[in-house]
Order: sequence, then C-alpha cells, then structure tokens
Amino acid sequence: MSRKPKKGYFVRGQFVAEGSELDLELKAELKGTDGLSRTDRKKDSDDRQDLGVDLLTLRTELMERLNTQGHITDQLREALAEARRITNFEGKRRQMQYVGKLMRKLSEDSMEAVKDALNEQRMGSTKDTLALHLAESWRDRLIDDDAALQEWINEFPSTDSQQLRALVRQARKDDVTTKADIAKGLLPRQSRSYREIFQLIKEQMNLADDAAHTPEEDTESYKP
Repeated sequence: MSRKPKKGYFVRGQFVAEGSELDLELKAELKGTDGLSRTDRKKDSDDRQDLGVDLLTLRTELMERLNTQGHITDQLREALAEARRITNFEGKRRQMQYVGKLMRKLSEDSMEAVKDALNEQRMGSTKDTLALHLAESWRDRLIDDDAALQEWINEFPSTDSQQLRALVRQARKDDVTTKADIAKGLLPRQSRSYREIFQLIKEQMNLADDAAHTPEEDTESYKP
C-alpha cells in the first residue's frame, strides 16, 4: 500500500511539510511578525532566560522602578519573588522556566530597561568596592606616613584634625607587629584605634561625595 504523500511545498528546492516548524517560521516571516531564524530565536530565548536569573539579585528599589515604569509586570515580579523563596533544586528550576516564559513576553524596550537596571546595580557595587579600597589605602598611609595627615586635611578639611592625630598616634602604639611577623606575611593587629581611623575616613569620604552630588540651593526664599 502506497504511503500518502505529505502536504507541503518547496522553497528553494527544499520540501516544507505543512505544520512543520520550518513551515511556521516561513509563514511568520511572510506575515512580517518574525524576522528571526530558529537559531536567532533560540539565542534570544536563552538571553532572556539568563536575564531572568540576573533579576533574582536586583535590588528592591530598582525592581519597583521597573514595575512602576511598566517594564516588569506584577506577574513577573511575583514569579521572581517566589523563585527566591524556593530552596528545592527541582522546584526552583521549574519556577525559573516559568520566569523565562514571562521574560519572553517583554518588549525590546523593556528588555533594554532591565539591562540598564542591572548595569546600574553592577556599577554601584564597583563604586562601593573602589571606595573601600581607597579608604583602606588612606588608613594605611596615615598610620605609616606623617606627611599623609596634611594631605588628608587638605582634601577633607571638615575632618577633626585633633581627633585624627590622636587616633593615628594610638594606632601606632597599638601596632606591635615585628619585622619577623611581616616577613611571615602576618597582618598588623587591628586595634580599636585602627578600626576607628577607617570609620572616620569612610564618613568623611561619604560626606564629600554627598556634597559633590547635592545641587546648591538658594537660601533666600523666592517671592513673586
């Protein structure tokens, strides 16, 4: 008994069966609804799934901003919150598949907004790390070099210089690390004064940063 031929058509010499994945792709292209190839769609789907995973770490205020702007739906936000709560591996995997499905519904504008929010968070983390290293560097210089104190005062004039000098003197007294200890790679003992210098430095750096980003305001009230 002869096999009934499949319904379909030929495109560039290739037979396309009706209802096949290739058939659906070609029909979508003809309608102008999708110009992506199967490979491109797979990559886009994977990228959106990965972004969904990244969104699990997004800070609350950034998530709320995306939601307020209409880039993240309540449904997606709730799905992400549920994924954070799930600890079971298989349960979390299924939940993230659902998150990926919701991510695929986002518009390109919303996708760009999500990427911008994640980049904003990453830049903030990088800035905090750099500030921490800078504070550590200043602390070590102040303890090791007398000239560093005047440099600090010149750059951060609001610092209580007497308090800082007293803390530096005490930190030097408290440091009983010997040359042998240094040769062994041992770090100086972190005394209370050592920690207080670090806190003072961070506070002054934060004050200077806030002042640099606060616009000057006219102290006189405006009267029409």
